[in-house]
Amino acid sequence: MNTGSKVHFVGAGPGAADLITLRGKALLENADVIIYAGSLVNPELLTLAKQGCEIFNSAHMTLDEVIETIQSAVAAGKAVARLHTGDPSLYGAIREQMDRLLALGIDYEICPGVSSFSAAAAALRAEYTLPEVSQSVIITRAAGRTPVPERETIRALAAHGATMVLFLSAGLLGTVSDDLIAGGYAPDTPAAIVYKASWPEEKIVRCTVAELAKCAADNNITKTALICAGAFLGSDYGLSRLYAPDFSTEYREAKQ
Repeated sequence: MNTGSKVHFVGAGPGAADLITLRGKALLENADVIIYAGSLVNPELLTLAKQGCEIFNSAHMTLDEVIETIQSAVAAGKAVARLHTGDPSLYGAIREQMDRLLALGIDYEICPGVSSFSAAAAALRAEYTLPEVSQSVIITRAAGRTPVPERETIRALAAHGATMVLFLSAGLLGTVSDDLIAGGYAPDTPAAIVYKASWPEEKIVRCTVAELAKCAADNNITKTALICAGAFLGSDYGLSRLYAPDFSTEYREAKQ
């Protein structure tokens, strides 16, 4: 793979090293410089780096320092892999990096990755979009040290009654429960806490919306967990019409 001095934003996947994409793996193997997102990225992925590759942990860096490191590497004709957890488009803080690179005239590409919300569904053996239950997935986070737009509060979004997946909210579950219930979820709505989905230390805690804070505390979960809530975790749903015998498709006729 000829990556030249282009910058590649690479999705590391949700945790398990073998859930990185084939393209992402090749980009890491060919990179001269890797800047990775601290404790969020499985260190096993860094073993893919070739001998002599420079590796930087962005958890210890500011945005300016990340950009300066990239700029220096590109000026030297080096290929750079900016390794982000999950898929870079979700809570990856990549827009600010891309805008800076664009202003500097530095070319870049994005290699998508498997998001932890997909890994959480796999761990739960669940389908987020069930007929007659929910056909929408709301991916969001609770307001903490960083606010969210007023129209996107948990309470406001809960009014839809859709499947809800919360990032970056494991330490705020008392407020999350209150807001979900105030917004329209019944207290006994099924919920789950998925800690480090796909990692060896993955842990799943099933509960109800009302029990989220207590269950997290009982299991010492304060971070690195996704919160899933909605009737998709229950047992009632409709069957897909796509496979119903009385439903015609482009490939088969309905049975009379």
